[in-house]
Amino acid sequence: MKNTALTDTHIALGAKMVPFAGYNMPVQYEGVNIEHETVRNVVGVFDVSHMGEFLVEGPNALDLVQKVTSNDASKLTVGKAQYSCIPNDNGGIVDDLIVYRVKDETYLLVVNAANIQKDWDFITSKNDVGATMRNLSDDYSLLAIQGPKAVEAMQTLSSHDLFQIGFYNFIVGDFAGIDHVIISATGYTGSGGFEIYCKNSEVKQIWDKVMEAGAPYGIKPIGLAARDTLRLEMGYSLYGNDIDDTTSPFEAGLGWIVKFTKTFTNSENLSEQKKSILKRKLVAFELDEKGIPRRGYDIVDANGKAIGKVTSGTMSPSLKKGIGLGYVSPAYTGFGSKIYIQVRKKAIPATVVKLPFYKG
Repeated sequence: MKNTALTDTHIALGAKMVPFAGYNMPVQYEGVNIEHETVRNVVGVFDVSHMGEFLVEGPNALDLVQKVTSNDASKLTVGKAQYSCIPNDNGGIVDDLIVYRVKDETYLLVVNAANIQKDWDFITSKNDVGATMRNLSDDYSLLAIQGPKAVEAMQTLSSHDLFQIGFYNFIVGDFAGIDHVIISATGYTGSGGFEIYCKNSEVKQIWDKVMEAGAPYGIKPIGLAARDTLRLEMGYSLYGNDIDDTTSPFEAGLGWIVKFTKTFTNSENLSEQKKSILKRKLVAFELDEKGIPRRGYDIVDANGKAIGKVTSGTMSPSLKKGIGLGYVSPAYTGFGSKIYIQVRKKAIPATVVKLPFYKG
């Protein structure tokens, strides 16, 4: 079990620690609902240092990034980031990730913790263009400072105007007394804020100053459980739940990050799939009655016939109702479609809705 540089800090704060993607991580401190509402209403800070970071550098860096990711990284200028995925050779997804253009010939790929080795091996296997690759995952920490008061609360910690960092933009600058950290705005919660990438040796100083600067605003440390309820209210996919090696970007509603302006892994087959009728599609649903949908629950029709499965589900702290994502057959993908979630012996009616669940 790996620890982050802040593990002792979380334990001292009374966090409930759990194994997650090979790391010892804080799942909650005071409770999921309190932490969720803190991020929605003021500001919270997550330690997400388990995420992976790869640097791809050199004259052929863009060639490799273009080859292994589905989005068009040639559109990125320095200081811009984009959401993308790594398609596999069989029509599925190796991982979803964020690509940052740090310099003209330097790209930072931020990948999911559980997939670090798998992603590294896959990208390496495709690197026949001579790009330089470095795996920084064990050396770098990542904090996500999220919530409507995040920027205001943190502005005193940087000489840069944090309000000017647009969504999916970033700067490299000073923060909390540390020079040359990445300050980015690619949040996973839907409530604004930004992320700080720094060296492991720097993160404790940054964490302490973040908590100090945020104290007048009611900042709290936030665990992974609230991170999950926050991302689900926005309808953001979670790798291993809503997308995996067997789901295609088009089934998952991620066609918008698949650009056929270039050739990439399995692009020919994905291009054909885009033109064909999908056998299943990821939908969002709200329960019409009391209940909590959970991953793996069957989705059935009015006659009790199985039409799909729940991939993510929870009781929404903001909406006070059961919400979820799941794959269903095409006939049930229209907004307003009635489906049923099999919760133990009861089929609870639900309605297919448009994302996000949480409108802010």
